[in-house]
Amino acid sequence: MTTKVTDTIKQDLTHQIRTYSKLPFRLTLGSIADYYSVSLTPIRQVIDELIEENIINRKANGRLERMVIPSGNVQPEENAEFTKPLKATSYLDEKITDDIVKLCLENHSEYLREEATAKKYTTGRTIIRQVFSRLAGTGLIEHVPRCGWKVRSFRQKDMQDYLEIRENLEVKALQLARPYMNKNVLIKMRDGNVVNDNADLSQIDNRLHDYWINLCDNFYIQDFFKRHGEFYTALFDYASVDICVKSGMAQEHRDILNALIEDDIQGAEIALRTHIRDQKENVLRLINLRKQTS
Repeated sequence: MTTKVTDTIKQDLTHQIRTYSKLPFRLTLGSIADYYSVSLTPIRQVIDELIEENIINRKANGRLERMVIPSGNVQPEENAEFTKPLKATSYLDEKITDDIVKLCLENHSEYLREEATAKKYTTGRTIIRQVFSRLAGTGLIEHVPRCGWKVRSFRQKDMQDYLEIRENLEVKALQLARPYMNKNVLIKMRDGNVVNDNADLSQIDNRLHDYWINLCDNFYIQDFFKRHGEFYTALFDYASVDICVKSGMAQEHRDILNALIEDDIQGAEIALRTHIRDQKENVLRLINLRKQTS
């Protein structure tokens, strides 16, 4: 879900920093997130990428500053190309996604109707159609003409089969990508995964998986994740909302990245296999919890 939003924000933020001497927001994570009406998660990713590209610098005290000189003095409020989403729309998108993941886990069999769904969330049918179209791209739902939108059913065997293939292909991607990895990027991704005694303060940075899949330069591996990965990514992301799971995933990410930073490729492969296998237990734990509370 965040990829398109993140790319759009990055493009516009880069344009604003390079073009305008006066920005319509303070150069802080919170102010930028408020401006684009999104959570801090995509903003952190955008800022990390802009730091790597020498567009922004993070000073020793943690504050951000520009690294490029703006090309003009035009007021951004009058000329910015980015159309900011309404906060309600952004939150609504996340809410609908979470609700449909729940329906997948419950093997919901009734068709979703745009008009009824719009009434449920007190919004317009056009917005619902846009959200549904995006979710269809992830495989969570499918449009059936004259019937509505069909929610994908969850099958434990399908998940197990996917995870077995994913494990082999992602470990292979890790091996192929290893010569091209940047240690500074690995360190930044590791530091983006925070394990805290207060589990509410733990943070997950999922970019590591896409990092070596994109670097491996293998069409067939990349095509597999493009075709089949988004549905399960949405499922696993939803399962990681559980506080205990979140802390554990953050630690597993750090284990993988620390091994790579230390040039321990065998240790990284073992940690990656463990992390992938744990996804099954995370989802099954979530299903059991939902059954107990229903």
